[in-house]
Amino acid sequence: MAHHKDAIKRQRQNEERRLRNRGYRTRMRNQIKKVRDAVVAGDHAVATTELASAVKIIDRVAGKGIIHKKNAARRVSRLTKAVNGLRA
Repeated sequence: MAHHKDAIKRQRQNEERRLRNRGYRTRMRNQIKKVRDAVVAGDHAVATTELASAVKIIDRVAGKGIIHKKNAARRVSRLTKAVNGLRA
C-alpha cells in the first residue's frame, strides 16, 4: 500500500489506465473472434470485411501502447494468412 502522496496518485492513475485499456483490449479480442468465426464458417466475404475492422482496431491499440507493435503485426499477419487461406 502506498503511503506517499505521489505514490497514491500514481496508484490511482494506474488503476484508471488499466480499466480504460481493458476496454480497448476486449474490443480488439472480440473483433479477432469475429474474423476467426468467419474463417471457420468459410465465408470469405464476411471474413474480409471483419479483417479490415480488426486491423484498424489492432493498429489503434498498438498505437496507444496497450499491446506491443510487433505483437500487433503478428496478430494482423496471422489473421490475414487465415483469411487468404480461404481463397485457396
